[in-house]
Amino acid sequence: MSVYSDASSEDLGDELQSLGWYHYDLSRHAAEALLLSNGLDGSYLLRNSKEGPSCFALSVRAKDSVKHFHVERKDSVYKFGFNEFPTLQDFVSHFANQPLLGSDTGTLIVLKSPYPWHVEEPSIYESVRVHTAIKTGCTENDLVVAAPALGTKEGYLVKQGAIVKNWKLRWFTLNRYELKYFKDKESKEPIRTLDLRSCSAVQFDYSQDRVNCICLVFPERTFYFCAKTAVEADEWIKILRWKLSQTRKGR
Repeated sequence: MSVYSDASSEDLGDELQSLGWYHYDLSRHAAEALLLSNGLDGSYLLRNSKEGPSCFALSVRAKDSVKHFHVERKDSVYKFGFNEFPTLQDFVSHFANQPLLGSDTGTLIVLKSPYPWHVEEPSIYESVRVHTAIKTGCTENDLVVAAPALGTKEGYLVKQGAIVKNWKLRWFTLNRYELKYFKDKESKEPIRTLDLRSCSAVQFDYSQDRVNCICLVFPERTFYFCAKTAVEADEWIKILRWKLSQTRKGR
């Protein structure tokens, strides 16, 4: 992927791509989702900024939020505020020991671990809220291994019964390839666990006399769920379809 055309820009492109944590055209929202779902305090990545071809954004996780910093390459140096650095590695080395700044809560932000670009990232992060438990003590290699579990979701859906076709409110959790539903949010044990590796299709359903209805097709049965809003139903469908696409890739 060559980002620039002239000789100096090609050198810049080579330097950026050699970083391992340059995410090219990753959006602000997607960067926040990745760092909050699978990053650690101090995890960071570099991405392009909409302000121009030589402008970048450094996204850094600080506790339960993500801060974004403007970085500009001008006259063969990287400018950050009043500071100038000959390479991005010099920039990172500098702020690995000296905090970028204090957050609103007074927390100092230090660059600790790069978020690798080669993690496979689902394109649905912009519309799907991610609720992955934050892992502690992870290294950069751990992040790569754990990446397929990034897309998780939870929430209430109304589910149709198997024998008696009545509808009951249930608490659903999605983690890896397991969709579990519980009697309520406080329940410890699920009523049932559905293995999405056996699911053949996920789609909107219009056969039931209900709105925002979703169906999951399994060999032995088709399950019907209803979300409270169309937006929520769309979120569930998108993340479930992504999960199915991953199972078909053998992930």
